[in-house]
Amino acid sequence: MITKRKLMSLAASAAMAAGMGTSAMAQEVTLKMHQFLPAQANVPKLVLEPWAERVEEASGGKIKIDHYPSMQLGGKPPELYGQVTDGVADITWTVLGYTPGRFPQSEVFELPFIMTNAEDTSRAYWQYAEANMMDKDFKDVKVLAVWVHGPGLIHSKEPIRSVSDLNGVKLRAPTRVANKLFTALGATPIGMPVPAVPEALSKGVIGAAVIPWEVTGALKVPELVNNHTEFGDESLYTTAFVFAMNKEKYESLPDDLKAAIDSQSGEDFSALAGKLMAGADAPSRAVAVERGNNIITLSADEVQEWKDAAAGIEAEWIAEMDELGFDGQALVDQAKALIAENTK
Repeated sequence: MITKRKLMSLAASAAMAAGMGTSAMAQEVTLKMHQFLPAQANVPKLVLEPWAERVEEASGGKIKIDHYPSMQLGGKPPELYGQVTDGVADITWTVLGYTPGRFPQSEVFELPFIMTNAEDTSRAYWQYAEANMMDKDFKDVKVLAVWVHGPGLIHSKEPIRSVSDLNGVKLRAPTRVANKLFTALGATPIGMPVPAVPEALSKGVIGAAVIPWEVTGALKVPELVNNHTEFGDESLYTTAFVFAMNKEKYESLPDDLKAAIDSQSGEDFSALAGKLMAGADAPSRAVAVERGNNIITLSADEVQEWKDAAAGIEAEWIAEMDELGFDGQALVDQAKALIAENTK
């Protein structure tokens, strides 16, 4: 027969074992990372998954990050920011312009011809966000990084060289600012998340799309259109992204796990993300070249025609920001100064 003393000893041992198990479990966290591109696309492959691996390593294996590409947790790309604030996902990467008007201050980086290169502009964007956005626009999340992609260009079924070639063209544009730009240039912009581009091109819903080279491979764009209009060393436009974590989830972590995430996030990672995204442009461009597609590279004089046609967009944006209670001119001046300071 088991004595009372032995029963008490067994119970104490069981409680200790249970306590140890709870302690071990408390130090291990699995995070859900959700985004809209297929896993084989450049941003997941070159930026997001390596970041997750570095965080896992920095945490000593206490953090595990499960990647859900192509909206596998449900919803549509414009819902991603809401999903990270609501806790549907722990981490999301998304286009701020998918929710027009929600992040007006970030739009300054999407103004035509404002970007120099993606790495340095992304670093400037982080500094600008720290000064203007973290405790306002982004107050409900833990921002891990912000960045922009490489030079934006036009991919079209019919050749586009001059501004007049855009007249009447139904064209996919990614953001509110880009829509305003292409409306001013004579096109008919149609907003849609980037995963919808291939079907829209194949069905004739649009005749052109503005996206950077790097994503054209995953979307098979060089197989759907034969013409690609580049703007020399200039960038017609770019797109502002945010990589963010659920704030409550981040704040619930022990300090060592917060430090693991912080060590792989912030300004340097923002710049790296922009650099990696732009670095994927050349291989994707090579696919179009190998197919014999028509690469139209505009001369400086031709680019100036586009600059002149787009000149009113900045003034219009400044006026809109003033109406919202911001100092629009100050935001533009600040963004341009940061870009200039950071451009190597």
